[in-house]
Amino acid sequence: QVQLVESGGGSVQAGGSLRLTCVASPYTDSRNRMAWFRQAPGKEREGVASIPTTSGSTVYADSVKGRFTISHDKPENTVYLDMNSLKPEDTAMYYCAAGQIPLVIWYLLPNKYNIWGQGTQVTVSS
Repeated sequence: QVQLVESGGGSVQAGGSLRLTCVASPYTDSRNRMAWFRQAPGKEREGVASIPTTSGSTVYADSVKGRFTISHDKPENTVYLDMNSLKPEDTAMYYCAAGQIPLVIWYLLPNKYNIWGQGTQVTVSS
Protein backbone atom coordinates (compact mmCIF):
# COMPACT_ATOMS: atom_id res chain seq x y z
CA GLN A 1 0.00 0.00 0.00
CA VAL A 2 1.49 3.30 -1.13
CA GLN A 3 1.44 6.07 1.44
CA LEU A 4 1.89 9.76 0.78
CA VAL A 5 3.20 12.07 3.47
CA GLU A 6 3.10 15.83 3.01
CA SER A 7 5.08 18.46 4.86
CA GLY A 8 6.11 22.08 4.52
CA GLY A 9 2.90 23.94 5.19
CA GLY A 10 2.79 26.97 7.45
CA SER A 11 1.75 30.57 7.83
CA VAL A 12 3.20 33.32 5.67
CA GLN A 13 2.37 36.86 4.68
CA ALA A 14 1.10 37.73 1.24
CA GLY A 15 3.93 37.78 -1.26
CA GLY A 16 5.85 35.11 0.62
CA SER A 17 6.94 31.65 -0.44
CA LEU A 18 6.60 28.07 0.77
CA ARG A 19 7.76 24.68 -0.45
CA LEU A 20 5.53 21.68 0.07
CA THR A 21 7.01 18.18 0.01
CA CYS A 22 5.27 14.86 -0.64
CA VAL A 23 7.12 11.60 -0.09
CA ALA A 24 5.66 8.37 -1.47
CA SER A 25 6.54 5.07 0.15
CA PRO A 26 7.02 2.35 -0.79
CA TYR A 27 7.93 3.29 -4.32
CA THR A 28 5.70 2.15 -7.14
CA ASP A 29 5.59 3.18 -10.76
CA SER A 30 2.14 1.76 -11.38
CA ARG A 31 0.67 5.22 -11.09
CA ASN A 32 1.57 7.68 -13.82
CA ARG A 33 0.60 10.97 -12.16
CA MET A 34 1.19 12.79 -8.93
CA ALA A 35 -0.58 15.99 -8.11
CA TRP A 36 -1.32 18.66 -5.55
CA PHE A 37 -4.84 19.63 -4.63
CA ARG A 38 -6.19 22.13 -2.15
CA GLN A 39 -9.37 22.65 -0.23
CA ALA A 40 -10.43 25.80 1.56
CA PRO A 41 -13.16 25.75 4.24
CA GLY A 42 -16.58 25.52 2.64
CA LYS A 43 -15.18 24.97 -0.82
CA GLU A 44 -14.67 21.96 -3.04
CA ARG A 45 -11.29 20.35 -3.44
CA GLU A 46 -9.53 21.76 -6.50
CA GLY A 47 -6.56 20.71 -8.55
CA VAL A 48 -3.45 22.87 -8.30
CA ALA A 49 -0.81 21.07 -10.35
CA SER A 50 -0.12 17.62 -11.77
CA ILE A 51 3.11 16.03 -12.94
CA PRO A 52 3.94 12.72 -14.65
CA THR A 53 6.04 10.14 -12.83
CA THR A 54 7.58 8.97 -16.09
CA SER A 55 6.75 11.02 -19.18
CA GLY A 56 4.03 13.45 -20.13
CA SER A 57 2.95 17.00 -19.53
CA THR A 58 2.83 19.09 -16.40
CA VAL A 59 -0.36 21.06 -15.90
CA TYR A 60 -1.38 23.89 -13.59
CA ALA A 61 -4.59 25.50 -12.53
CA ASP A 62 -4.95 28.96 -14.07
CA SER A 63 -5.03 30.52 -10.62
CA VAL A 64 -1.46 29.40 -9.85
CA LYS A 65 0.26 29.58 -13.24
CA GLY A 66 3.44 31.59 -13.07
CA ARG A 67 3.52 31.45 -9.26
CA PHE A 68 3.64 27.73 -8.40
CA THR A 69 6.02 25.07 -9.70
CA ILE A 70 5.58 21.33 -9.31
CA SER A 71 8.58 19.04 -9.61
CA HIS A 72 9.33 15.34 -9.20
CA ASP A 73 12.49 13.76 -7.83
CA LYS A 74 12.12 10.21 -9.12
CA PRO A 75 15.04 8.58 -7.24
CA GLU A 76 13.70 10.03 -3.99
CA ASN A 77 10.08 9.38 -4.98
CA THR A 78 9.26 12.89 -3.86
CA VAL A 79 7.08 15.59 -5.35
CA TYR A 80 7.51 19.26 -4.49
CA LEU A 81 5.28 22.27 -4.86
CA ASP A 82 7.15 25.58 -4.81
CA MET A 83 4.73 28.38 -4.12
CA ASN A 84 5.77 31.98 -4.70
CA SER A 85 3.93 35.30 -4.57
CA LEU A 86 1.40 33.74 -2.25
CA LYS A 87 -2.00 35.39 -1.90
CA PRO A 88 -4.59 35.16 0.88
CA GLU A 89 -6.81 33.21 -1.51
CA ASP A 90 -4.16 30.47 -1.59
CA THR A 91 -5.05 29.66 2.02
CA ALA A 92 -6.21 26.04 2.16
CA MET A 93 -5.34 22.51 3.19
CA TYR A 94 -3.02 21.15 0.53
CA TYR A 95 -3.10 17.46 -0.38
CA CYS A 96 -0.75 15.28 -2.37
CA ALA A 97 -2.28 12.56 -4.53
CA ALA A 98 -1.23 9.80 -6.89
CA GLY A 99 -3.14 7.91 -9.53
CA GLN A 100 -3.22 6.21 -12.88
CA ILE A 101 -4.74 8.97 -15.01
CA PRO A 102 -5.12 8.19 -18.72
CA LEU A 103 -6.58 11.46 -20.02
CA VAL A 104 -5.12 14.96 -19.96
CA ILE A 105 -8.52 16.44 -19.15
CA TRP A 106 -8.56 14.40 -15.94
CA TYR A 107 -5.16 15.50 -14.60
CA LEU A 108 -6.62 18.03 -12.16
CA LEU A 109 -9.78 16.16 -11.19
CA PRO A 110 -9.59 14.93 -7.57
CA ASN A 111 -12.03 12.04 -8.09
CA LYS A 112 -9.61 10.44 -10.57
CA TYR A 113 -6.86 9.99 -7.96
CA ASN A 114 -7.03 7.05 -5.56
CA ILE A 115 -4.11 7.62 -3.20
CA TRP A 116 -4.06 10.64 -0.89
CA GLY A 117 -1.91 12.11 1.81
CA GLN A 118 -3.19 13.56 5.06
CA GLY A 119 -2.75 17.18 4.00
CA THR A 120 -0.71 20.15 5.15
CA GLN A 121 -2.18 23.55 6.02
CA VAL A 122 -1.10 26.71 4.21
CA THR A 123 -2.27 30.05 5.60
CA VAL A 124 -1.51 33.33 3.85
CA SER A 125 -2.25 36.55 5.68
CA SER A 126 -2.72 39.95 4.06
